[in-house]
Amino acid sequence: MSKPPSPRMRKVNELLREILAEEVTELKDPRIGFLTITGVDTAPNLRNATVFFSVLGDEDAMRDTGEALTHAHSRLQRAIARQSRLKYTPVLEFQPDMAIEQGLRINEILRHLHDDEDVVDEETSE
Repeated sequence: MSKPPSPRMRKVNELLREILAEEVTELKDPRIGFLTITGVDTAPNLRNATVFFSVLGDEDAMRDTGEALTHAHSRLQRAIARQSRLKYTPVLEFQPDMAIEQGLRINEILRHLHDDEDVVDEETSE
């Protein structure tokens, strides 16, 4: 487990997330679905940053949006260079944010467990 980012890195990550969230609204690529930039994890040396995104839709929509973001990589990096005062402009890598999907899956499992408990309670009370 990695240690949590320092307050400075949290600020850098949030700055990059805000810049990218604004910039992706300007992209005209039809492969981009309903996109949200959910987070950024920048390396402490500012050389690399992983950008997490989520898309409304299925796995194909997620893949297509990832490809479109990778295609727009240089434009997005230029926006970061122009709008931030970082010593280096990090090289961006895009990854789908699976946390939302995992959370939905956990909720579904918990709902099924709760439904199963209700069935067992009904059977034992009869």
